[in-house]
Amino acid sequence: MISDTIAAISTAVGEAGIAVIRVSGPDAIKEVGKIVKSKTPLEQAESHTVHYGHIINPQTQEKVEEVLVTVMRAPRSFTTEDVVEISSHGGVISVKRIMDLLLMLDIRVAEPGEFTKRAFLNGRIDLSQAEGVMDLIRSKSDRAFSVALKQVGGALSAKIRDLRYTLVETMAHIEVNIDYPEHDVESLTSEFIKEKSSHVMNEIDKLLKTAEQGKILREGITTAIVGRPNVGKSSLLNTLAQDNRAIVTDIPGTTRDVIEEFVTINNIPLKLLDTAGIRETMDVVEKIGVERSRTAFTEADLILMVVNAGEPLHEDELELLEQIKGRQAIVILNKMDLPTKIDRDILERYIDPELIVPMSVKAEEGIDLLEEAISKLFFSGQLESADLTYVSNVRHISLLKKAKQSLQDAYDAAEQFIPIDMIQIDVRLAWEQLGEIVGDTAHDALIDQIFSQFCLGK
Repeated sequence: MISDTIAAISTAVGEAGIAVIRVSGPDAIKEVGKIVKSKTPLEQAESHTVHYGHIINPQTQEKVEEVLVTVMRAPRSFTTEDVVEISSHGGVISVKRIMDLLLMLDIRVAEPGEFTKRAFLNGRIDLSQAEGVMDLIRSKSDRAFSVALKQVGGALSAKIRDLRYTLVETMAHIEVNIDYPEHDVESLTSEFIKEKSSHVMNEIDKLLKTAEQGKILREGITTAIVGRPNVGKSSLLNTLAQDNRAIVTDIPGTTRDVIEEFVTINNIPLKLLDTAGIRETMDVVEKIGVERSRTAFTEADLILMVVNAGEPLHEDELELLEQIKGRQAIVILNKMDLPTKIDRDILERYIDPELIVPMSVKAEEGIDLLEEAISKLFFSGQLESADLTYVSNVRHISLLKKAKQSLQDAYDAAEQFIPIDMIQIDVRLAWEQLGEIVGDTAHDALIDQIFSQFCLGK
């Protein structure tokens, strides 16, 4: 049983209109009431009510801050404990003064993710929903937010629990056969195992089908913008980001390092890496930048190779084209507003013509064509239906694959009429692996590791 009370700042630190401090635990209302002066004492306040008042230093009776205090009584709160949220003026000093007073009471600073962890431990949410909370906070596009919101709402949890129930039925049937063999025919039990294993494997396949898209929506596509110096790489970054993140000049070699920027194109999050122009150089600093560019090129999920349509292909570009063969890549023909001198026939020897995108980055023309090309490359032209339950978490994907393999082992064993008490080991293993997704069979170390990744006030 959780017996202590915790507090943390739930809003970003810095200047803002308001800041929120959250307090949760069995003594939250009583302890906060010691430093809040309002018309209705907090201990007498009804649940889900907001009270205007002041934070008072109990030692000097000095007014510290003007606040609104929200009271939520157990179990009708996120953590299912008594929760108090203090809304003060935004600002580092204001928040620090309130936190200092709270920590003088019987309250301690919350650990990262401890509020959500308490919601999990108290049965308010399961582990996959808790992870969905973090995905919600980190969402970089509307679609990623929607996917995370469905996970927080329990869409994935409900499917996992249905599959685990099917496996419980299967294990119960096996137990009856083991305990009362005279009332069952083993061959019928083997058929039953095969039928149920096939059903659960098919459902897992449906979830895994969304995994690649879900992972992209959750984490974004690491995208390296590469090409020779002065072909428009930095201009492309600035255009997509709608900000002057990279310095743009007519001088080759201006970009000396890899610049990162997150953007969303057609609801697809991209982690853009603007790289130094790849060329041979004697400049020591530029040389380091070129090496970093080559590393980014190697590790990226998507390559946007920018070439100047107003010039014939250079030897360095032919080398780059050779390297992107078989990679997820798009060639951008920049400066199409100028007379064209590039030979498209040569380009089409290396890359699908549909993945060659004519653009004028300076005039911001052709961005819609780039969006279409990215969608075609990663989503076969469109995202899956919004009604689907996406699997986006790497941990979930790994456990689903393991559970499927365990059920495949059970199916194969049933086909070979291996004793059913041996088959049950694989069925139980699949049940446990699915349970680890929602936290029913997760060990304490895993739970601690997951919540340690959360921000402090969540």
